[in-house]
Amino acid sequence: MEPTKRITNFADLDLSKRYTYADYLTWWFDERVELIKGFIRKMSPSASMSHQRISTRLTRLFANFLHGKKCEVFYAPFDVRLKRVTNDEESITVVQPDLCIVCNPELLDEKGCNGAPDLIIEIISPSNSKHDSITKYQLYEEAGVAEYWLVYPFVKIVEVFHLQENKYVLHQKYAEDDVIEVKTLPGLVVPLDEIFEI
Repeated sequence: MEPTKRITNFADLDLSKRYTYADYLTWWFDERVELIKGFIRKMSPSASMSHQRISTRLTRLFANFLHGKKCEVFYAPFDVRLKRVTNDEESITVVQPDLCIVCNPELLDEKGCNGAPDLIIEIISPSNSKHDSITKYQLYEEAGVAEYWLVYPFVKIVEVFHLQENKYVLHQKYAEDDVIEVKTLPGLVVPLDEIFEI
């Protein structure tokens, strides 16, 4: 079998072509991309300071709570193949959520997560708001992600969606001084004043 050729220049890709996760694994360039139903989506440039701070605080809070438990928290860059498959050629959607919680260890391998996480959190910036609130919302709903958070740093709001009968329902919109009780992880509460602290 002929060895797979590495692609080292983003410009060598055909953005009108559909690709698979097997193709994605041959891409060795600096740009970060996601694969959305076979099509390439270039990700935003480096995250802002507020994005980084919120991501770090959430990751630390989840990691501390989950220490010694079955579920694990992962943060970007971390590949999530939303539909569980046995062959990389079958996978056509690969995303890199800001944070995700995976409670089924069978979904984890050295490449990342092969299947839908239990909870996904996306931190919104002006350049990705439509992608996270529409495209990824629909992808995560379709994949069966049980809980989805949209975090809006500049207005200090978090929207929490729960999957009910295969559709997302807005559970609640939380403001900066609220506390979120995490449905996916009973016993964990997230005080937003600590997460949004300047």
